Amino acid sequence: MSYNEHAACPCGSKKSYKNCCKIFHEGEYPQTAVELMKSRFSAFVVGDIDYIISTTHEDNIEYSKNKSKWREDLQNVISSNDFYSLEILDFIDGDEESYVTFKVGIKQRGLDVSFTEKSKFLKIDGKWLYRSGEFLDD
Repeated sequence: MSYNEHAACPCGSKKSYKNCCKIFHEGEYPQTAVELMKSRFSAFVVGDIDYIISTTHEDNIEYSKNKSKWREDLQNVISSNDFYSLEILDFIDGDEESYVTFKVGIKQRGLDVSFTEKSKFLKIDGKWLYRSGEFLDD
């Protein structure tokens, strides 16, 4: 990863990456599903594949016990896409289950492949994990 830690955080917080999502990428647990959503988006931008894997619930359709293949697949996604914006549209906060609706800006080979998703997050043993997502019409 070669992201400038003093640059603006990719999540859109207006803080530096060093003072925002990097703390989660280095081991601190997000306290809310929104923080997890933002830090996962930032992980796609900075290429932190291990963070993406470690914050994915084992019941997620993308989850794989074959970590090397999963890492390779994620690397392909990261290298072939430009993740350029994140906008949180709605947040339903719960103690063990939360939902975040967001729009993510992505370009793939110059084409806009942005989408809106409502994601489900579950809190397992005090740690928020990405469980699933449903694409929404823009």
